Amino acid sequence: MFDKFKQLAQLNGLQNEISKEKFEAEENGVRVVVSGVMAIEEVLLNPDLDAVKQADLVKKCANNAMKKAQFAAAKKLTGMNLGL
Repeated sequence: MFDKFKQLAQLNGLQNEISKEKFEAEENGVRVVVSGVMAIEEVLLNPDLDAVKQADLVKKCANNAMKKAQFAAAKKLTGMNLGL
């Protein structure tokens, strides 16, 4: 029973650790920064690009940054000994 509480504490600690991390993707002067809990923290646009190109790059960068965050979280989870 105490093992389950220990595992829960490990998961909570891991979630807290991941939430503090930042992941970014940049292309053509457009940058998106995402937190470890998949929240967009920052968007930087390139004023030299038209609105359609910027929108496309924001979407692409956001998706790439979120993939990085997901990969990092998965990597940390696989490194934990949860005894499942």
